[in-house]
Amino acid sequence: MDNLNNLDHKKQELKVFLADIAPKTLSKEILWDRMSELENLVNTFWGLVILTKLQRKDQPDLQTYIGKWKLEEITEEMIRVWANLLIIGNVLKPSQLFKINEKLRLASEEAWLIEPIRARDRIDLILKIFDKHADSVEAKLQIELAAIKHMWPRIFGMGMELSKQGWSSGGWWWAMRWLGETNTERMKRHLKDKQAKIKEKLKEFEKMRNLHRQSRLKKWLPIVWIVGYTNAGKSSLLNSLTKKWVLAENKLFATLWTHVWKMFLFTDPEKGIGQEILLNDTIWFIRDLPPKLIDAFSSTLEDSIESKFLLHIIDASDPFVQERINVVNEILDDIWANQPRIMVLNKIDLIDDNKLKELKERYKKFDPIFISVHQEIGIEKLKEKIIQQLKKPE
Repeated sequence: MDNLNNLDHKKQELKVFLADIAPKTLSKEILWDRMSELENLVNTFWGLVILTKLQRKDQPDLQTYIGKWKLEEITEEMIRVWANLLIIGNVLKPSQLFKINEKLRLASEEAWLIEPIRARDRIDLILKIFDKHADSVEAKLQIELAAIKHMWPRIFGMGMELSKQGWSSGGWWWAMRWLGETNTERMKRHLKDKQAKIKEKLKEFEKMRNLHRQSRLKKWLPIVWIVGYTNAGKSSLLNSLTKKWVLAENKLFATLWTHVWKMFLFTDPEKGIGQEILLNDTIWFIRDLPPKLIDAFSSTLEDSIESKFLLHIIDASDPFVQERINVVNEILDDIWANQPRIMVLNKIDLIDDNKLKELKERYKKFDPIFISVHQEIGIEKLKEKIIQQLKKPE
């Protein structure tokens, strides 16, 4: 993950300036929610957010995304408060990111900064968080593959920018153009070779996963996949259902990779008859998760396709409940996860009776289960719902 190391700033504290643009029609509430989520991403990465800048603009600037004058304003503020990393809350084109970083580099030199201020986009940040939380060799390989796919167009874009600079920079343009093209081709060859090696290693993990999948099928253990938007309470619910310790932090992507947990349910309590099932726990979902990042987990997400049904965990106290539901459903549709879904609204202890009544009315056609893992409310009803779903014919 060499391309992400420049997010570390190991020699000094990471002080982050957040910037983004949004359409004028976007509500103030959703706008601030997007920025709050971006700030949570930074906090998950152990960065300190010290300033934010929001701009109402229907179309991004083709050159610098946020616009020349806004970039100058942000640069001055960053130097004034000693911020050292600019995070743009969207996906930037290679040329846009290159020009922003050039502006920041020149401004850093003029201000005699020891290390130049740098800019990265939202995907750089998410990739770094993924890398930080990867707890297996396969996870690290998948994330590195995603990082290469993300870097590929940037390598090409950087070469083009160097060539353009050469054409307009007097007598040294030939040397600069040659240097840019040579380094670009060299880097592309290096990444291509590295990508091939990673894919070859991942094939071995895929074979191993197929063997595990076949073993589970032979045991006739039904599999239930738990999905949800970040911080909906998925890990806490797993702890409650399986009685096993699962990391539950109030941070985005605190749990990253797929784990399979065994759970026992009494399908006929009077006769003492029960059923073991497997709960498949995987990555949290988040808005605007790019296809290249979803692809990074494609082999892991294949396990979800075999599950009998899905438990969709939702934070009932979230003011943007429907938006979170839409994000999860869109990602599930993208990976062809079309099994039946049980809607589980968690954290009802954080809402009042009127809000609970409103949610019950809004989602009654989905026959949802309302729970509070923290207060242990509705857990038995959820288990009954799971048993009912297990008894339904395929």
